Amino acid sequence: MAGRINDDDVKAVRDAVPIDAVVSEYLQLRNAGGGNLKGLCPFHDEKSPSFQVSPSKGLYYCFGCQAGGDTLDFVMKIDHLSFSEAVERLAGTAGITLRYEEGGYTPNSQRGERIRLVEAHKIAAQFYIEQLDGPEAEIGRTFLAERGFDQNAAQHFGVGYSPAGWDHLTRYLRGKGFSDKELILSGLAQDSRSGKPIDRFRGRLMWPIRDITGEVVGFGARKLREDDNGPKYLNTPETAIYKKSQVLYGIDLAKKEIARTSRAVVVEGYTDVMACHLAGVTTAIATCGTAFGSDHIKILRRLLMDNATAEVIFTFDGDAAGQKAALRAFEDDQKFAAETSIAITPGGMDPCELRLAEGDSAVESLVETRTPLFEFAIRQMVKRHNLDTPAGRAAALDEAAPIVANIKNIAIQHESAVQLAGILGILDTQFVVRRVAQLARWARERGAAALRLIDADGVEALTMRKLATALDANPMSLYHHVPNKDALL
Repeated sequence: MAGRINDDDVKAVRDAVPIDAVVSEYLQLRNAGGGNLKGLCPFHDEKSPSFQVSPSKGLYYCFGCQAGGDTLDFVMKIDHLSFSEAVERLAGTAGITLRYEEGGYTPNSQRGERIRLVEAHKIAAQFYIEQLDGPEAEIGRTFLAERGFDQNAAQHFGVGYSPAGWDHLTRYLRGKGFSDKELILSGLAQDSRSGKPIDRFRGRLMWPIRDITGEVVGFGARKLREDDNGPKYLNTPETAIYKKSQVLYGIDLAKKEIARTSRAVVVEGYTDVMACHLAGVTTAIATCGTAFGSDHIKILRRLLMDNATAEVIFTFDGDAAGQKAALRAFEDDQKFAAETSIAITPGGMDPCELRLAEGDSAVESLVETRTPLFEFAIRQMVKRHNLDTPAGRAAALDEAAPIVANIKNIAIQHESAVQLAGILGILDTQFVVRRVAQLARWARERGAAALRLIDADGVEALTMRKLATALDANPMSLYHHVPNKDALL
């Protein structure tokens, strides 16, 4: 076992890595005055920033959840690392070689598990990149070229190729000092029938999936050959460093522009992210084999800072599946302080196909011609009813009015109520406006009632769904009124 890290080295690591540089890898920081910075706390949900960083003192503190400490404490808490793992990680960033009190320098095999798994992925990513230049990978290069991606594009996104043999990467990583156990834990290898590890990804085009700090934590692998009996896309399994519901492909490349512009564009696939970035839409990101959900929202909220002018734009195909995905995204709309919009691609094309067919400007235009997500949802619901009859218009109003009532911006809510009356063909516009206002008022009153059901210790007495049932309310209408949202979702 490695011994305790030398105290002087720990101090050198603390001094070498500015706390604001580390924290800004995870959330957007803004000037708070007095030399301090502020942002949305990454450790609990909040609507206004109470998380402060003092670069001069090397400390952070959240006035909301009372989390605080120095740079090492922050890394330990946010990435769930031990003290030694946090020191080792920051030492690697600063280029500091650590000394250990017992046994001298620690060999690689004795470093923390997470550090080892991240290192294995870093080496694997470079291995795959190098393989893309080989003769076997011609099919992969052709795949990219047919979709408008040249060698420079592949290099920018770190796209690589996994050889078709059984254990090319496994043998390579063994040569780098990794054990079979580490290869299995990393998800880069899997057990074979013979009991020996073999490569998980074989004969596929490889996209490295990086976390918000830029570390490779997994891969997305695209099938290239007809004789490959696996799924079209094969992703890294859940590991100690890879949780598919907690990563967004392209977030490492897009985070600074998302924070600068207060806009994020959510697309559906790896090639769509590539196409958008190359077309100038550099705020594009995508989920990794799962629907866009609560954990993804948390990542974006830290970058968008819940700015009232912030916007999240979803792009979906215009087919039934794309419309279904859009309505599913709308269910989470109230978890954003940002406005949400949808851009429907023409002719069922995804952004990658659109760029190939009509050029970069078409991709940029797609994003600019977006529609508010609530408006899209309303129109989809209204389509279900026969607006030629009074009963049909009344039923459509009953279904659509609560959606308008949940719109956060009061001015937009009023305008949307007027618009809804026009869509439904109801001549008495003020009747619709009053109906929406009444529903919005009821929602606020129910939220106040929900607060009264929370005990003095701040522990939720009932879950959101139970509260909603008791109050005859939509569960999401209570979301903004409950402090500890994570416990309820």
